[in-house]
Parts: sequence; structure tokens; C-alpha cells
Amino acid sequence: MIRPRRVQPGDRIALVAPASGFKPGELAAGIAELRRLGFDPVYDHDILQRARFEAGPAAVRAEVIHRAWADPSIAALLAVRGGYGSQQLLPLLDASLARESAKLLIGYSDITALHAWLLQQGIGSLQGPMIERRLSVGPSAYDEASFLSAMRPEPMGALAPPSLEVLRRGEYEGVIAGGTLTQLVSLLGTPWAESVPYGAILLLEDIGERPYRIHRMLTQLAQSGLLARAGAIVFGEFTRCDEDGGTVSIKDVLRDFVDGFQGPVLFGFPFGHAREAVWSVPLGVRGRVTTAPARLIVEEALVS
Repeated sequence: MIRPRRVQPGDRIALVAPASGFKPGELAAGIAELRRLGFDPVYDHDILQRARFEAGPAAVRAEVIHRAWADPSIAALLAVRGGYGSQQLLPLLDASLARESAKLLIGYSDITALHAWLLQQGIGSLQGPMIERRLSVGPSAYDEASFLSAMRPEPMGALAPPSLEVLRRGEYEGVIAGGTLTQLVSLLGTPWAESVPYGAILLLEDIGERPYRIHRMLTQLAQSGLLARAGAIVFGEFTRCDEDGGTVSIKDVLRDFVDGFQGPVLFGFPFGHAREAVWSVPLGVRGRVTTAPARLIVEEALVS
């Protein structure tokens, strides 16, 4: 696994828009927050382009990423927002340039497609806060401690948010992978489908999907064989995924679905579309899941 370079105060972070467009006010507020943290956020004006529901044509969005990779003054890339469009970039990205530059990519949601692509190239990345509705809001919308810790060249250690619950007991060690369920399912049948290594700790989360839709996507993952690659599962909070009126709880649906799964399963980790502050979790490094107590232990540093 290629470890991206560490990100330190004073470093330049390129803001990129691989997916949907965004509001200029969100960009300005996010820049202010990154500066408060000591970083130097910069952006290519091409991220302000618009095409239908994306932040400009796919070729332009991919080229902005290439320019950030090629610029030696840039330490990391951080997505402004998710939405839709990252998957369009996968056949356009230069794998050799990505490996040579070894720069950290930060984001979640639709950015899951890019995390999967990077993992196939053997490059670690960070499931962490984006500009829109997270960094633009400030520390109440993202966990500052895990965000900064992930960018230092030491293992993050135990991550044990108070919302974490145990659905299946056990202990397991493996490479951390995964992301937003909708994006992982959308990769099935493409060259980037097998982005989850065998024996992985699989992160899965989503937002605003009815329980039967979550169950259908999990069934598709299972029938594709991808779910069988996992040795442990860490579910997110699945914000706004309960049936209206509380008639069907997403937690109960997930508990029933993993009945018979051989490894440990946790529920309620606030990564991705968290209800409140989103925690940062590195991808492509070894971790360990325990259920007594419930926690995800990051045993390797993501950056060097």
C-alpha cells in the first residue's frame, strides 16, 4: 500500500469538485475553516464550472485532479461536496500520476468511487469531511480530532464514538475499505467493482434510503460476492433511513441481514452521512474491530 504524504499546518490543500456543483458561500466558509486549522486551501477556478448536475464536464473535473496531483506544492486534495459524478472520472484518471504523487484524497458519499479507484491502485485515502455542510459549518459538523489525527504519520488508535452499538460479537483484524453503499453498488459490473480486498473490515453507510432499498442493495452486494470478502462490518448511522412513523427500523433490518455473518458487526459509527459531527476513517490501512468494548482500532498510519 502506498501511503500518501503527511499533511501539516501550512500545507496547501487543493479543493476539488469531482461530483456535483456547490454554492459559493459554502466554499468561502470551508476555506475559512481550513485556514483556522492552519492549512492553506487553494482551488482551480475550473471547479466553478457547471454541466447539468455536475461541477463541469467529466474531462475538466478529471484534469483538475491531475493538475493537483502534478503540482509539487499541493499536499492533499479535499472534495468540496459529493452528489453525483465521481464515477464518470474513473476511466479518465491517470493511475501512474496518482501513484507517483501519493497525495491524500479526502471526502465521502459520491467520493466513495474515487476511494475505490485509489484502493485498486494501492493508494490509501481518507473518508473524511468535505467542504459542504461540514467544514463550512465548523467543528460542530465534523470531528476535528480524528480529522487532524488521520493526517499525522502515526496510527490513529482506537475510535470509539459513543453512538457505536454491537450487532454481532467478535474480534477481527483486516484492511479498512468501503464507504457509501449506493456508490459501492453502482460499481458492480464495472472494472472497479472489486475494490474491497479479501478479509476487509467493510465500512457501509448511506442516507435517506428506505429500509427495503438498503436491504436490496445489501442483497446485491451479497449476491455479487463482494460482501463475502469482508471479515467484519462497521455500519454507519444510516441517517433518515428508518421507515416513516418508525414502523421499520433500519437497525433491525441490518441486524436481521447480518444474521449468520461470521465476523463482528458494529452499527452507528458516525462516518459519511453522520447526523452530527462526521468522524474521519482511513481507508487502505489495517484495523481491528472489537465488540467488548465496541470500537474500531486503526493500527497503521495512513500517511508517511
